[in-house]
Amino acid sequence: MNSTRLLRRTALVLTAGMVTAAALAGCSTTDAGGPPPGSKTIGVSIADQKSLFYIAAADGMKAAAEEAGYELVLESADNDATRQVNQVQNLLTQQVGVLIYTPQDATAAGAGVRLANDAGVPVVALDQKPETDDVDISTFIATDSVKAAYDVCTWMFQQMGGQGNIAVLQGPLGATAELQRTEGCKKALAENPGVTAVQWESAGWDETQAFDTTQNILTAHPDLKAVFGESDAMALGAAKAAQQAGRTGMFFAGIDGFPTMFTAIGDGLTQATMAQQPYMMGQLAVKNAIQILEGKGDDIPKDQYQDAVLVTGDNVSENDPTKFYGPNAARN
Repeated sequence: MNSTRLLRRTALVLTAGMVTAAALAGCSTTDAGGPPPGSKTIGVSIADQKSLFYIAAADGMKAAAEEAGYELVLESADNDATRQVNQVQNLLTQQVGVLIYTPQDATAAGAGVRLANDAGVPVVALDQKPETDDVDISTFIATDSVKAAYDVCTWMFQQMGGQGNIAVLQGPLGATAELQRTEGCKKALAENPGVTAVQWESAGWDETQAFDTTQNILTAHPDLKAVFGESDAMALGAAKAAQQAGRTGMFFAGIDGFPTMFTAIGDGLTQATMAQQPYMMGQLAVKNAIQILEGKGDDIPKDQYQDAVLVTGDNVSENDPTKFYGPNAARN
């Protein structure tokens, strides 16, 4: 980690810590002793509403809440950890019955869940969870990212003939999904000794950042055969950088199942994705929240990992993005 990134991360931790301390000092929900009995309001704090994954998850939540007759109060943090912690505090002052939480990063995860715990409000964590033992969540819903990364990397290595150099574009370092997807890819690498990961770089789940990063990687490694992006956006950015550089015959794979990735696979720009199911996971989060509000939370598993589906050029025409991203998803 370079010094600039370390300073930014340190500043974020200190800022979030101060927000948390202030919130704990004056949070009215703590004084109220938890949500009111019979509450039918579910609070949602989501990292952003720009990512197709989070948009689909929110759509699934809205549909499930409307169908069940529950009110959903949704706040988007726009990828600002400090803002998200403040939003959680605001939701708690509204005395929501359950908090569905998709934290922007590990710092926001710990601080936000701690606020809910102190207010006596149960937490359903979606996609990311705190990497700490001093907070409590009712359930964690996420893609089985270790398996997803292992499966797509294994497939890609087979297409490479089990030989060659690759680069890996990681998500924000330390994020739950980044840690698990890195673990899955490393497991596949261990089983394929002819494949070497010559460079690991974080590109923050972002297509533009991945494009710029891959340009440098391609210059440093003219014999590179493939890039694994731990998200579709990063795989797309890498593929576009290679296309601009005139590099052909390479393999590009990601994880998400974005409609744009389906199109890219059909066009031959990229080769594979592990399609997640965010719309369904959003619905499941609300259904779990309702179970908790109805006093049936003890029946909910602590961890609920969902399988992803391998989509390649061989089966992309047989898969509909709306199956994974809901009725609002459409091919671009």
